[in-house]
Amino acid sequence: MSHTMKVVPSPSGVPPLDADLHARYVRTLDDRKDEHEYWLTEHLRMSGIYWALVALHMLRRPDELPRDKLLDFVLSCWQPNGGFSAAPDHDAHLLFTVSAVQILVMLDGWRELDAMEKGGKTAIAQYIANLQNRASGTFAGDEWGETDTRFLYGALNALSLLGHMHLIDLDQAVQHVKACQNIDGAFGTTPGAESHSGQVFTCVGALAIADRLDLIDVDKLGAWLSERQLPNGGLNGRPEKLEDVCYGWWVMSSMAMIKRLHWIDRDKMVSFILSCQDPEGGGFADRPEDMVDVFHTCFALTGLSLLGFEGLEQVDPRYCMPMTVLPQTIR
Repeated sequence: MSHTMKVVPSPSGVPPLDADLHARYVRTLDDRKDEHEYWLTEHLRMSGIYWALVALHMLRRPDELPRDKLLDFVLSCWQPNGGFSAAPDHDAHLLFTVSAVQILVMLDGWRELDAMEKGGKTAIAQYIANLQNRASGTFAGDEWGETDTRFLYGALNALSLLGHMHLIDLDQAVQHVKACQNIDGAFGTTPGAESHSGQVFTCVGALAIADRLDLIDVDKLGAWLSERQLPNGGLNGRPEKLEDVCYGWWVMSSMAMIKRLHWIDRDKMVSFILSCQDPEGGGFADRPEDMVDVFHTCFALTGLSLLGFEGLEQVDPRYCMPMTVLPQTIR
């Protein structure tokens, strides 16, 4: 099957989206082991694979990376406590466990997981469930106990993909998210903390997975989110901050979940995202002229997908994954 993809016309004065170029950028990331930066980012390796796979799925190139090699790496990071680490010999953490589960979903790697005879999905789910404080509903990131709505969202994300939501106190988790909502309609990391687009995504995503979006004042939140768009089309994380491609995802996915995405200027946002790509080497940066990386490449492409950009796979705003790979029970 040909991998050739039509280069989609873009707004005037902005480079078009060259799918071949971006796919090559992602595909060759692992070829840079002679670069200092490669080893400095070892603590993010699991998430890096997730970002790379999502980006390739958005470009409709899901098989560009070697499946067996990816699965070998992921399974080498499965720790005895049921969680996954960022790289072999690192400690398990909820965030990397979520990335591992999402990778296993995208690669359909459950047969290989079960072959290890370490408890399969149930062992992973139990690791996540054990991180919940039943009294407060919060989730810790690891055994050391730091809590954050990122961890709560990640727990619901992974447990729903694993089909083990019954292991946690979902009502208590939902009540904690509700307590993090501020008077402006947005959310912070903890009750009373400053509203922030990234935390809005985690809280709205958690409520969407829990089917409790009824707790949100969608017009008030939609207004706060729409105000994140700056004159150049980009979106920021909170008032008076710079725009960033990744905040395009955090803001727009939240707006999509509450059905208010039409409250931003789509064409200006598309132009901003496309202006952040490297037209020679591929990949996307946080903003124009900066260095590209796989993190911003992932969220640039998922952001364009949310905006209905022609030629890209459809992303699910709750999971930041292609809809085509999600279990039928949660589509």
